Amino acid sequence: MNQQVSMDANPTEHAGHPRYLKIRRVTLVGAVINAVLATIKLMFGYLAHSQALIADGLHSVSDLASDFLLLFAAKHASRDADEDHPYGHGRIETLFGIVQGSILGVFALGIAYDAGQRLFDPARLLQPESFALIIALVSVLAKEGLYHYTIRAARKLRSNMLRGNAWDHRSDAISSVIVMVGVAGTLGGLPYLDALAAIGVALMILKISWALIWQSVRELIDTALDAEKVEKIRGKIMHVGGVERVHMLRTRTSGRDALVDVHIQVDPALSVSEGHHIGEKVRDDLIAEIEEVADVTVHIDPEDDETASPCDHLPLREEILPLLRESWRSLPAAESIEDIGLHYLDGEIHVDLVLPLECAPDRASAEALMGEFQRLADAVEGIGAVRLLYR
Repeated sequence: MNQQVSMDANPTEHAGHPRYLKIRRVTLVGAVINAVLATIKLMFGYLAHSQALIADGLHSVSDLASDFLLLFAAKHASRDADEDHPYGHGRIETLFGIVQGSILGVFALGIAYDAGQRLFDPARLLQPESFALIIALVSVLAKEGLYHYTIRAARKLRSNMLRGNAWDHRSDAISSVIVMVGVAGTLGGLPYLDALAAIGVALMILKISWALIWQSVRELIDTALDAEKVEKIRGKIMHVGGVERVHMLRTRTSGRDALVDVHIQVDPALSVSEGHHIGEKVRDDLIAEIEEVADVTVHIDPEDDETASPCDHLPLREEILPLLRESWRSLPAAESIEDIGLHYLDGEIHVDLVLPLECAPDRASAEALMGEFQRLADAVEGIGAVRLLYR
């Protein structure tokens, strides 16, 4: 029995989706600041002859490009589930992480290559002016403030896209600190330091680029939630009344959301509707109490199917009942059977027969009759215990 979270199948884009609107607001603030900083750093980097400040300006340009890509990705990732995408569009956020990381990596390699060329050609080394320090300081303060603003929103909205953007802002702040060191060193008589600072900026950007790409790749290959979160999910399931055991608990991420598949063991004597109700309770509790969980599939087991003998080789009701009735043909009581219950457990079919009370007026006759039903049913392959119930 599988329980699947119901999801609204609305194919329209939710340009007015509250989460998207919040992401858009945060991103637009960052885009405006990035545009201003990129312009200032590139212009004054050129005027101040600072290669490190120019490299930092190019980093801000890449941030600006990422901001516009993020707006596009956030808009489409916020669309509701539809017929073609029943699990939603969260993987658009994941794909954006790879794009964002790749853009950063390309810029970093270009910066490192140009700085390296200048190191091996001293005539091309730039001699920065002192006001480059002021521009770098302004960048540090602006980008660190932007980091805190963005990371708060990322945590609140559980957005990996915003989290990546926040760390991009912090990397820009750190790179500006490196620029300050490089410019100050060059002004102090170390002409190579500005170019070395540019390479340092490039290496730091490459590290961030790799982290973004690796995190996104892990999501694309359905990497599980961390062990602590999985144990928390297991504990929540075990607290639901009627759940006897939990096994085959699997998790995966899709953008900001986590998807859960789990097998729960319940009493095999429960009705289908009660087992279904327990499964619904498991699903509802996980979605309500675990922030990341957005979708849950619950498989109801009457036994631990990791250790019990499989039942998939056994015939279905319409195949086994004719064989059983044929085996009981010699028993007069077989004509009075009111209902037959089948239980597929541990590689066998256990049978419950409902008979009227007059078929067995006392305990001795009831036991004798059950023995006869069992003896004849044993001739049918796959049959386990036979029980007689009276009403």
